[in-house]
Amino acid sequence: MSLPFFNRLRRSALGWSSLLMLSVSLGSHANDLDGPQQQAWLAEATRLEGVDPWSAAVRYCQGARSGSTEAQYRLAMLFAFGQGVPEDRAAAASLLAMAAQQGHQEAVDMLETIHYASDQLPGCVLADALPPKAPTPPGPTLEGLLASLPKDKRWMIEMIQQVARWNDVDPRLALSIVSVESRFEPSAKSPANAMGLMQLIPATAERFNVKNAYNASQNVKGGIRYLRWLLDRYNGDIKLVAAAYNAGEGAVDKYKGVPPYKETQAYVAKVMRFYPHKLHISLPKKAVVQAM
Repeated sequence: MSLPFFNRLRRSALGWSSLLMLSVSLGSHANDLDGPQQQAWLAEATRLEGVDPWSAAVRYCQGARSGSTEAQYRLAMLFAFGQGVPEDRAAAASLLAMAAQQGHQEAVDMLETIHYASDQLPGCVLADALPPKAPTPPGPTLEGLLASLPKDKRWMIEMIQQVARWNDVDPRLALSIVSVESRFEPSAKSPANAMGLMQLIPATAERFNVKNAYNASQNVKGGIRYLRWLLDRYNGDIKLVAAAYNAGEGAVDKYKGVPPYKETQAYVAKVMRFYPHKLHISLPKKAVVQAM
């Protein structure tokens, strides 16, 4: 962690020493392995992040308040990207600082990335309270669409989330793509011969070794591998990733951005209504390892 960060924190209202004392008071065993209750909160929050990020934040608040550095880090990430809770760099920075001081390496790395210092911990960490909710975007929500699925299709939600975690893709992004592409219809077929849940064209299916594009599991594995490839190619830029998924990376590269196609522009808008982030939200590294 850089000296400028420490210097900025020392000049803040509480200062580093006060934040350290507060971190100790929140959990005298914060540097030890999380206990059973903390592990249960983390497991439940991880499951909820893709479908109900605010409820995930509630569990992370409980864990962070009890001294779990992993919960502090993950709650910080929700505040940093406005997922479930309002985007709040001050809250994110204070949580990252607390976790980093206790040896959480991902928190240390993230502090160097955001270049921000604060001691303004969210209220749900300081007291037994609920976190604030992020504003609801206009139009249909991903949560509403998922809740409206018939029972015989809901098993696909967990399957998509799990495959997304295995590939270090935010489950919420994967669910957003499936929602826009097929509305969870495994037998969907477009006039352009795109097939299945993630609407793979034959060339993409072959490229990612999908033998039967109408098999839900195979389709999702191939589609999410393609999504991961696009995230790497476009440095997590959601607009470019969505545009390339719809029109192909060749079109995005040709126009150096979202192509001037009405269909693609409408597609990008739909995806970003369900996933309203400029950049992809990477999973905590520990969550990816555990999922695998």
